[in-house]
Amino acid sequence: MKLAERGKESAASPTCPAGTKPRVRSQLLRSKPEPVGVVAVQSLRKPLLASLIGRAAARWFVGTVLVFMTLSTAMVARADSPELSMRDFSSGQIKKGMRSIGFGGDGATWGNYALVWKDAGSALTDYGDTSYSNGNDFHFTALGVTSPSLWHDLAIYLIAMTEGTNNLRFDLKSPGLGLEPAPVQGHGTDNAVFSKIALPLGHGVSAGVLLAYETSHFDANSVAVPRDTVRYETEWRPSGGLGVAWQPSKRLLFGFRVLVNNDMERRIDPSGTSEGLARSREFRIGGSVSPWDGALIDVGGTRLEKSNVIAGSSSATDKPNIGFEQALLAQRLTLRFGVDETSPTAGLSAKFAPFKLDVAYVRNMARNRVGELFGTRSNSILATFTFDYNSLRNNH
Repeated sequence: MKLAERGKESAASPTCPAGTKPRVRSQLLRSKPEPVGVVAVQSLRKPLLASLIGRAAARWFVGTVLVFMTLSTAMVARADSPELSMRDFSSGQIKKGMRSIGFGGDGATWGNYALVWKDAGSALTDYGDTSYSNGNDFHFTALGVTSPSLWHDLAIYLIAMTEGTNNLRFDLKSPGLGLEPAPVQGHGTDNAVFSKIALPLGHGVSAGVLLAYETSHFDANSVAVPRDTVRYETEWRPSGGLGVAWQPSKRLLFGFRVLVNNDMERRIDPSGTSEGLARSREFRIGGSVSPWDGALIDVGGTRLEKSNVIAGSSSATDKPNIGFEQALLAQRLTLRFGVDETSPTAGLSAKFAPFKLDVAYVRNMARNRVGELFGTRSNSILATFTFDYNSLRNNH
């Protein structure tokens, strides 16, 4: 009898493994095993995401450098006429900022228009000098101010600049001077007003725009026949730029920047008057990573496209921007160096609240852009002195 009852119990319920209760076993049988090699979304924690982003950034850095170094071989932009070329020693540098100039000139990252809001409540003065070994010299001064933080931390930056030269001597090709480049001497002037407007959009993303007004002229006369003169002058046409930056963490920064310059250019020489549009488009992309406290590695690239109706020319180049900086003495002193397209750079920053001094040095500035129009070798020193007036306002 007992044996028969036990047989019925065995037939009515499935066999349970030793030490497993029937209810627990039924739960195990109903559960589905995880597919091998699949990670559940819930398991992606912040450290893992940060690691994945860091690895992707490193690969992107390497890829960017290799691509731009490959494309940049044997590629040189065609030099503009003198009144446009001299802008590369002044306004072209101001738009990036002294800090960026010192470690590779990557205007897509720390020189991005989108980050102007970080400098809210400050005023500055700029000075720069580019001297060639043959005696040709370019110098500029500028004054700028950034508003206090406005609506949603929006900030507006306004700067005015003027550039002049000494008595330059170089070879210039102009129809009124003959078929070949002729030795000339003369002076040039460049005046500009720029405004940058930027604000943070959230999630580490910032956006900014650049509005530009700039006019230039250059007067030269032939060394051989002084009465033969050439004048280049420009009329303003709508110009400006756009920048976007993304800073997912304190150690990473990525950015993109585009700049468009349009000028109606006029040339007056013994052969008559010619005029036409001179255009340039500059695209910058870059990334910056902090491998340890106070250090930054910056990698990016610049594509420059030019066209000039009077000269009947057009060109396009791709060049890399690479830099490194290290902050010392509790970030009161920062040293940096890099390569801006083809020009070696170096610089430093010194902070003594509420003031800051940025100094940059460039060897053969803008060589990729102006070629050897004004000379073969040059040294440039640029400096910015910044006053943080916002800190004084906060103390009262």
